[in-house]
Amino acid sequence: MNQERCYPLAVKKLAELGEIAAVSPVYETEPVGLEEGAGKFFNGAVLLLTELTPEELKTRLREDVEKALGRVHLPGEPWLSRPIDVDIALWGDTVGAILGRAVPDPGILRFVHVALPLADLAPDLVHPVDGRTLAEIADELVGTGTLPEMRDDITLDF
Repeated sequence: MNQERCYPLAVKKLAELGEIAAVSPVYETEPVGLEEGAGKFFNGAVLLLTELTPEELKTRLREDVEKALGRVHLPGEPWLSRPIDVDIALWGDTVGAILGRAVPDPGILRFVHVALPLADLAPDLVHPVDGRTLAEIADELVGTGTLPEMRDDITLDF
């Protein structure tokens, strides 16, 4: 399944796991850490209000969202090209790990394609480790690399 179709379907599947309070614009970026020719990625953020625990949510993201949309997880090969990748970037003020993934996601401080969609949703939210707002982090990263292209043609209804 191509990403242009996959992204809106993922948001609809996320709505089954809680209440979607907000969705960022979709940004198109070059892949980071994947083989050449992997194709571009679509990045965005969703503010999901859920009664699930972080561990329950991560499990459901893998099973109900990623797997349903064609993602295959191969042990020891996390950087394969894939149709969808849904992560928990932030969970309140949690600092730690959720099923082996660091929270807050270290990519927030390193990659504009992670920070920018989050800043679109909650610009004044303070990063629980860094102490800066998401807007401050995104503004700094905007100048460090290729700016993601906003894709106005990909609409997300929730």
